[in-house]
Amino acid sequence: MLRLSESNSDFCRLRVVACAVAAALSLGAEVAHADALTTPAMSGPLVANATPTSINGGVLGKFYVTGAVSGLAFWQSNPVPGDRHQLADISNGQVFIQKTDGLFQYFIQAGGYSLPSLGTPYLASNTTTDSFYGVLPQGFIKLVPNSDFSLMVGKLPTLIGAEYTFTFENMNIERGLLWNQENAVNRGIQANYSHGPVAVSISLNDGFYSKRYNWLWGSLAYTFDPANVLALVGGGNLGQTNVSNAATPLLQNNQDIYNVIYTHTAGAWILQPYLQYTKVAANTQLGIAHSAQTYGAALLANYAFNPKLNLASRVEYISSSGNATDGTPNLLYGPGSKGWSVTMTPTYQIESFFARAEVSYVKATNIAAGAAFGSDGNSKSQARLMIETGVLF
Repeated sequence: MLRLSESNSDFCRLRVVACAVAAALSLGAEVAHADALTTPAMSGPLVANATPTSINGGVLGKFYVTGAVSGLAFWQSNPVPGDRHQLADISNGQVFIQKTDGLFQYFIQAGGYSLPSLGTPYLASNTTTDSFYGVLPQGFIKLVPNSDFSLMVGKLPTLIGAEYTFTFENMNIERGLLWNQENAVNRGIQANYSHGPVAVSISLNDGFYSKRYNWLWGSLAYTFDPANVLALVGGGNLGQTNVSNAATPLLQNNQDIYNVIYTHTAGAWILQPYLQYTKVAANTQLGIAHSAQTYGAALLANYAFNPKLNLASRVEYISSSGNATDGTPNLLYGPGSKGWSVTMTPTYQIESFFARAEVSYVKATNIAAGAAFGSDGNSKSQARLMIETGVLF
């Protein structure tokens, strides 16, 4: 069960969401419906509200209001100190307001959330919201002069990786081991260009939410046909940043990161293999005595038995460089450690309501003393059973 302080805080966040929806609805008397929106992005199997409410907002233009409200519960083996064997929590209490036509467009995301990921302690939604991206985790303005080009400024979703930030956006409830090396939200500016099969994005931003605008990255995607898409993504910190907090880990915020992501759809199947490489350079000014790298590979898959029932899965492997005696910093479970995971997530959705379960297993090897799982940090594995249910409105 939730501690009382956590429950009260989560209730307040849901009240903020409800007030935001009510305020949005009060701005326009005419309510219509439109095609499903593309923001927030969703990789399946969950499907966004197919008929989002549109509102005539006067000077704000016609905008749409959608949202996600969900809760989760889980049991896990070998929790680290401060974590728990079982917990119930709110995973999303969010509303999305967006304008999607004309030269001037915008997106606003408001509310509370948790960010469960494999191989890391679970943080309750109130702690996550306060410690990471706040009650406005994403929001940007978007200038769209033509169908090929757009410019976005604000708190942006990352270009990095194959998994999105929030639970409802992904094939699995929890993000994976590779995601733990990636950023999720950054402040900055992003230019997008697409023409025919080619799509390019370039972003100057603050990386891992550091407020230091010295990260540059880009993505190049090529659509061979509707069933096959290849994306190359890469970038890193152009200088150095000494900020360190929950949202801005020192090592990862001073790294370079590269992805190769392939997406294939065939009938009931979605298959998405991807590769990842990261490097943290030695920097004595930041106390990094030795460079470090990670090498990762993952396969995400989803099979649709019918429009209501899906089974998603993920297998992944990641290794880190160095050893305990050469001064290499820890990027995983100690210098030179490795890890692999398996996740299965059956999902049921009927209209706006969804329910899904998840079983996952993480195995770590070559761990440093005290750097893995369990009360002493020396256990090498962790299993989790999780359920999540809610509505996408």
